[in-house]
Order: sequence, then structure tokens, then C-alpha cells
Amino acid sequence: MNPEPAAPPATPIASTREQLVRLAREWKGSEGERWIFVLKSMLAAFSALWLAFRLGLDSPSTAMTTTFILALPSSGMVLEKAFYRLLGTVIGCASALLLIALFPQQTPMLFIGLALWVGLCTGGAAMYRNQQSYSFVLAGYTACMIAIPAIDAPAGAFLLAVTRLTEVSLGVICATVVNDALFPRHHNAQLMRTVQARRHSFVGFCREVLERRLSPAEAELTHLRFAADIAALESGRAAAFFEAAHARSQTRQLHAFNAALMTALTTLYTLHRLLHRLHLQPDSPAPQLLQAMQQRLAQALADDVPPDMPALEQDIATARAALAQRLAEAADAGALPPPGRGASGSGTAQGNADEASLAAADGQPGGAGDAAAAQELAGLTPQWQIDFDTAVELLQRFAANLAAFHASYDGLTQQKRSQVSEPRAYKPKTPPGIVLASGFRAAAALLGGAVIWYWMAWPHASTALLMTTIFCALCSSSPRPTAMVKQILTGFLIAWPLSFVVEFFLVARASGFPMLVLAALPLFAYGSYLSTNPKKAGVGVGIILFSAQVIAPANQMHYDIASFLNITLAQNGGVLLSFIIFMVLLPEHTMGNREHVAAALWREALALCTASTRGLRLHLRAAGGALLPRLLLCFGPGQEWTARLRHRFDNRVRDLLNQLNAASGPAPGAPARLVVRQGLTLLELGHSIIELRALIASSAQGPAATALQQAVDALANYFRQPERRSCELAITALLHAGATVRAALPQASEARAARLQTALTDLHSIYTSLLDQMPQTQGEVHHAA
Repeated sequence: MNPEPAAPPATPIASTREQLVRLAREWKGSEGERWIFVLKSMLAAFSALWLAFRLGLDSPSTAMTTTFILALPSSGMVLEKAFYRLLGTVIGCASALLLIALFPQQTPMLFIGLALWVGLCTGGAAMYRNQQSYSFVLAGYTACMIAIPAIDAPAGAFLLAVTRLTEVSLGVICATVVNDALFPRHHNAQLMRTVQARRHSFVGFCREVLERRLSPAEAELTHLRFAADIAALESGRAAAFFEAAHARSQTRQLHAFNAALMTALTTLYTLHRLLHRLHLQPDSPAPQLLQAMQQRLAQALADDVPPDMPALEQDIATARAALAQRLAEAADAGALPPPGRGASGSGTAQGNADEASLAAADGQPGGAGDAAAAQELAGLTPQWQIDFDTAVELLQRFAANLAAFHASYDGLTQQKRSQVSEPRAYKPKTPPGIVLASGFRAAAALLGGAVIWYWMAWPHASTALLMTTIFCALCSSSPRPTAMVKQILTGFLIAWPLSFVVEFFLVARASGFPMLVLAALPLFAYGSYLSTNPKKAGVGVGIILFSAQVIAPANQMHYDIASFLNITLAQNGGVLLSFIIFMVLLPEHTMGNREHVAAALWREALALCTASTRGLRLHLRAAGGALLPRLLLCFGPGQEWTARLRHRFDNRVRDLLNQLNAASGPAPGAPARLVVRQGLTLLELGHSIIELRALIASSAQGPAATALQQAVDALANYFRQPERRSCELAITALLHAGATVRAALPQASEARAARLQTALTDLHSIYTSLLDQMPQTQGEVHHAA
């Protein structure tokens, strides 16, 4: 057999061509992306300016400025912001015309009406995320941009509104066409890469937890980053929705992926906390017995396959048998481990017996009989059995969560048909104090600026008033508004002398549109390039906005140095005033403030305990019968009610943690870490409370249901007043509920016994969490979390 001939050596020309192609790809993937963005921004801006000149619009710079505002990395983000900018402009123009019609010759009343409208819109912006928030802000300050110039001439308000809407629409059309036609960067593809990255980081995190390579503190920070990732994924989904390639079914699948990720993260946190506590007990056999199950789940994650549930059940049965043998040996030797302490921490016999009843019985082979025998020998249930049963239940839950997560990811990436019947959107949550403070601050800025305008009698003070109102509204949704305003003000100050040079030494000498473009292009390109740098984006935006408004090309150019200085001084003064307002007016009421986030977390937990179950009860009562309600609980309205409540709770808590992450930065301090730990613990408690409330709603009146309801009520009192006394009362109620549920197990049917066993696990999980949350006193030994 003749050997294959060797490949001919590459010619110098081919080798050079390959090197050039490789260098071009590397440049496009790094610095090239930034320059392509600048090119598209400049093309859209000057296209809008040229069309505005040709159409004879009054303010061509408005169309140009709109393209700069819509300059975003992907076409989906541009389309999303364009839609909400148009919506906000229409609503703002309509509200301005309404206010002018109501108060045509009553300037004080007009300003009061504008202040109320701006405050309402700014408060609404704080309640939403992404470009929906921007639409609220725009509706607020657009009304000011129409109404304030029309104070002296109300009859011209309609023309102002129509002109602004036309100019904004022209800018929107140019920006969307250029971004979709020239080097398009579709957000849908970027979104799928983000999904893959989230899955990869989640799988790696799960393996690190199961293999005990992360400390609780490191895990908490990772959970905080995942909260930000979930919010960012929702933001990407909202942008990709506006692209034609993004189908409605994919929207549902993304919602399902986010929901599965949140559920699995919550179960993982609970499991990690329990495993960490067990490893701090050197005499407990539970960590060794659980090792095989943890390794099986970690291997499934490494192999990128769903967990093998039958094999996991076999591992559980083997571990139960080993634990039963250990308990029998310990009982024969009279060396049973002591139970956990009672509710008050005193370790009384009654408290220990109640605690033992909390999670001892599991109703499964090798568990209930040995636990009962141990209880008969020692008068209480060994702590080993309690911890083991709880850990097994959590491992089973986590395995089911992983299976659901794999299914949602496969359906999303392989474009399978989604089985999600109802898409549950991401539900953000902003503390009401921050919402009210944001609205009040913007309204106060408008009224205060109006008073200064009246007192100074400076014609250009209206420009300063508009700038103050715009930036007080625009930055209220930022976790660090002072830093944001400071960057924009820096851009304004940098652009001030540069705009003067461009306006009076270059643009004034330009003849024709091409020369006008050459004169203004360097300054705009410089600002656009800076805006691609995350650390200097605010400076770049400030340069662009200032230059576009000050250079302000018009059909009839008018060069006046005095007017230039007055306008630029008013603009810089307005931005500076907004910075001062954020510094002195309710500075602690900003997005992500840890005190507001902590209070909102307690309120969310309280809302779980008090949420109405009336709809669920009506469904179950209408169904009737003894067995059917239990089936409905698993497959019908009970499951729907549980899923809806859990989804809303997960979304809101993680959105609050995302706000805290944005405000704290990459390295949160000790106070912020305490709030993170509180939020994750309340997530854990919340899931258990939801399960308990669903069981209570589906159960007939009896001792078990009554005791569980009393435990939920005690938890509600603790969430309402998180103090040591209320925590002790909640622990006592949990222990009593555990004993009552334990007593109801022998008479329960198989289906109800399974639900009661889950309730015992939930009660024990809540109990240990409260022990960890209980404030320490001098000399008290505190459980590690």
C-alpha cells in the first residue's frame, strides 16, 4: 500500500493570508467590537441628522441625540429601548398637553401637577427593571420638556409635542435600521451563550458544594452572584423578545429555566448548611453514610446527565440499614447520641422529647422501627436519625430539582417544545421606602428648581431645571446614583471646552453637510468610544449628550458666545444640582441599601405566612371526598398554588439580593454579608413554610393541622418582630407541631403519611435554621450555620 503523499508546504502568500485572517478575527473579538459599535453609532446619528435637515424639523439635534441614547451592543437591546422610548415619549407628551389644558394660565399649579407626575413616574421606574423602568422615567421628564417651554405660550404646546414625537421617531427608525442592517449582533444568540455559561457555573458550583470544596461564606457569595445572574438573564430575555428569531415558546422555556435554577439553588443552600453542621459533629455517622449519595449526584453533574434516581434510592436504603445497625449497637452499649437542645436552650426532658419527635419517624424500612426502639430505650429519638432523615429528604429534593433543571435546559438549547403551561415572568421587588423616596426626591427637585428659577429670574434657568429633573429621575433607579451623576458631570465638564472649539472653530467654518460631519465626528466618536468602557461609560455618555445638545446643528445656525456660555453653564449647573440633591436628600434611600433590603426580606417572609389560601380551599372543598383533595394537592390546584407562591417569593427575594449585590460591589462588607445570609436563610424557611401551608389547606381539621397552623402563626410573629423571645416561641411551636405530626403518622394513609413525613423534614429544617438565627447570649453555645 502506497503511503499517502505529504501535504505540500504552505506558500508564503497563503501563510500571510492565514495570519491576517487570524489577526482580524482576534481584533474583531476585542477592540474591533468597540470600533464597530462606534461606526454604527456615528452612521445612525448623522443619518438621522441629515434626514432631519431634509425634512426641515425644528430641532434636528433631538433626532441625533435619540440615536446616541439607543446606541446599545445588540439589535434586540436597541429594539427594546426604542419601543419603550417611543411609548414613554407618547405618554409624556399626552400628559403635558393634559396638564397645560388643566392649568393654562396657572404656573404654580402647573408646576405642582408636573411635580406629582414626575414623582409618580420616578416611583414607578423604581418598581420595574430594564427598559420598562426607562419608559416610566421618560414619560416623566418628557412632560417637563413640553410643558415648561410652553409656559409663556400655551398655544404652542401641541406643536412642541408633535415636533418632539416626530424627531424622536426619526431617531428611533435610524438607530434600529442601522443596528439591524450593518454588522448585526442578534441578542438571541448572545442569550443562548449566557444560558450555557449559567448552566456551566451552576453545575460547577453544585459539584464544589457536594464535594465539600466551599466554605459557607464562599457559598453565600456565590449565591449572591447567582442572584445577579438570574436578573441579568431576565434582562437578556426581555431584549431578545423583540427580535424575530425569539419565539414565544422560547420565552416560556427561559422562564422555566430561571425558575428551575432558583429552586435548585435554594435546596442546595439548605442541603449545604445541614451538611456543614453534620461535619462539625465528629461522632455522627451521617456524613459518612451520606457520602455515597453525594458522590453519585456529583458524578451525574460531571457526566452531564440527570441523576439516576433508582440508584440513588438504593444508596439511601443501604445507608438506612447501616444507620439502623449503628443505632442498635449504640443502644446495646448505652451510648446513644444525645438529642438536640430544646426550644429554650435548656435541654429539658419535655423539650428534648418534642425535638426527638420532630423528625424521628420516617415511615420507611430500617428507619421507623429502629428509631422507635431507640426511643423506647432512651426515652427520645437519637439526633443521628433526625439529621440523617432530613439530609436524605433534601438530597432527594435536590436530585429532583436537578432533573427538572436538566429538562428545562435541554428543552431550551435543543429547541424542543416547552411543556410549561403558563409562563411565570420574573417578578422584581423594590422596597416601598425606596420607591417613595425616589418619587419624592424627583418631585422635590422639580419644585426646588422652579423656586430657584423664579428667585434668580435667569432666562436659562429653565434649562438647569430640566437637567436637574432629568437626572434626578434617571439616576433614582441606580444603586449608586451619586457615582452615576458624578461620571456624567465629568463628561459634561470634559466636553465643555471641546464643544466650544468644535462649535466656533470647526463647525462655524464648515460648508455643507460632509464638512459638518468631519468637524463634529471626532468629538462624538471619542465619547462613543469611551461609553464602551464599563468603567468610563458614564463619562462617555456625558460627553455625547452634552456635545449633541450644545453643538446642536440646525437648519439656521446661530453662533453666539454669550448664549453658548449661558446654556452650558445652565446644563452643568443642573447636573451639579442633581448631584447635591442625591447627596443631601434621603441619601440612604437608594436602590440596594442594605437596611431597606433587610426589612423587605422580613416582609416577604411574613407575606408567605399570611398569603390567602382561599382559592385553594374552594377548589378542594368543591372536589369533596377524602382522597381526592390529596390528589389535587399533588397534581391540581394545590400544586399550582404552591408553584405560584414559591415563584413569586423566589423572584422577589433574589431580586432584593441582586439589588444588594449591585450596591455592594464585587467585595461586599461584613454588614452586607449578614443581609445575604439572612436572605438565603429566609429563602430556605420560605420553601418549607409554603409546603406546610399547602398541607394545612388540604387537611381536615385535626390536631396535626392545628399544630402546624400554630407553628406558621408563631413564625409569622417572629418575622413581624425578629427578636429572641419571638424566636423562642416559634421554636416551641415547631417542637409541639413535630410531636403532633409524629403522633398522627400511624393512622395516616400511605399518601398522607408521605406528606406528613415531608412536613417533619420541613419542620426540622425550619427548627435548625431558627437555632442558627437565634441571637447569642453570654455563655450560650450557638449552632454553626
